Amino acid sequence: GLHLNLCRKRDSKKSIISNMPNSRFQNALNRIPQEVPPIWFMRQAGRYHDHYQNLKKSHSFVQLCKNPSLSAQTALGPIEEFDFDVAILFSDILFPLESLGMDLIYDPGPIFKEHLSEENTSRILTNKNPISSLEFQGEAIEKTLELLPEDKSMIGFIGGPWTLLSFASAKNKFAKSEKLKSYQWEILEEHIYPLLHKNISLQLNAGAELVMIFDSCAHQLVKDDLLIYLNKILNELVKSFPNQVGYYAKDGVSYDDIFAATDSSKVPFAGIGIDSNVRIQDIFSKRKNGFVQGNFSEKVITQDFNEFDKALSLFLEDISALSKEDRKGWVCGLGHGVIKTTPQENVKHFVKKVRSYL
Repeated sequence: GLHLNLCRKRDSKKSIISNMPNSRFQNALNRIPQEVPPIWFMRQAGRYHDHYQNLKKSHSFVQLCKNPSLSAQTALGPIEEFDFDVAILFSDILFPLESLGMDLIYDPGPIFKEHLSEENTSRILTNKNPISSLEFQGEAIEKTLELLPEDKSMIGFIGGPWTLLSFASAKNKFAKSEKLKSYQWEILEEHIYPLLHKNISLQLNAGAELVMIFDSCAHQLVKDDLLIYLNKILNELVKSFPNQVGYYAKDGVSYDDIFAATDSSKVPFAGIGIDSNVRIQDIFSKRKNGFVQGNFSEKVITQDFNEFDKALSLFLEDISALSKEDRKGWVCGLGHGVIKTTPQENVKHFVKKVRSYL
């Protein structure tokens, strides 16, 4: 039947949505104590899921991202099947590099025709209006909102500035980075921060309630650089959008350094995602502001059902020992994104068990 979510209809000149988004998610963002946390996973729409695999039979990955209707269908699959509280824009962190002028294809992973270096930057990064080629993300968010059940939230994401530069320079596989060179700071300053600022704005204007920064290469930065870099992110990307930009950096990065940067800044992140190699209970006691997202192991959820179920019971037992006041702000998820070998029944069970356990 024809199902119009009339409350979701938007005046294109205003980015006001008149529906009520997911109350658990809003409580977590506002640190209102609650028994049951909202749940969403990074990469919840992806290769582990039949819905995604079926779409992939007739469309390429890039089509699923850049065709707003297909992007919305892809994002909706895990909401319909697993009942996550939050839909996330289906896209990819590297598209801004293409917008800046880099030649990018996916086969199946990302391949650049030429990587960035000090010598070729001015030849490659020539696009004067890079945000215009990211409009599809705003349209995808709007299309997803039209289809999304009334009680679900919608978020967007961007890649962390250094993560983009790391991929652009073919350094993303390196374990540890040298200190950033002056030309690298310059690329961040002149090209990457300005575009990502517009990208966050575009996604929020389209109706995202929150934009996550996924900074999967941040652990490559030496401590001095990391602190300078995080302060730049806070001042150049987060400041204009108070309480609407969250941050996730994976294993190997010091959360204490991230907290130090955000606490000393007048513009904190809306919240922090936590990797599964850290005890999340210890993080709750350190955070007085913002949400704390995580952090069941993305590796354990791929295991045999009984092993996984046992580990999940222990994880929930530990967390439920805390009062709801002590774990306010919790957004339940994995440490990192869903791995492609994750059994779908485990994902379904995870969501049900978290809700019935707590």
